[in-house]
Amino acid sequence: MIDAFVMYADGASRGNPGPASIGAVVYDPRGAKVVEVSEVIGETTNNVAEYRALIAGLEAALALGVTRLQVRLDSLLLVRQVRGEFRVKAPGLQPLHRRVQALVGRFDGFSIEHVRREKNTVADGLANAALDA
Repeated sequence: MIDAFVMYADGASRGNPGPASIGAVVYDPRGAKVVEVSEVIGETTNNVAEYRALIAGLEAALALGVTRLQVRLDSLLLVRQVRGEFRVKAPGLQPLHRRVQALVGRFDGFSIEHVRREKNTVADGLANAALDA
């Protein structure tokens, strides 16, 4: 996608459930970091943390006025659920999935792809830094 912003997001949970946090970072089309999110979200599961990180990143991008966004996550499950390839069976994830779909619908251009964990180190670092603080 030409002229698209790029967002990486990651959730962390120490225990499942356990203390959890989120991290997200948005880069402009030239690769400059424009916003980052790093916060503790209480005690929850890793999958909830992953969804909450994605939601926080999408909301941050929309607040900046971003209209075209490429999302990169290291959670293959989440990517496939957002794409509609997998059903969201867990009742606790269904409202989060609906929120993601509503946010995604506000972009003129949107794509989501899976990346290996080592390609998502900034968002992972933000999530872990929140838990370590």
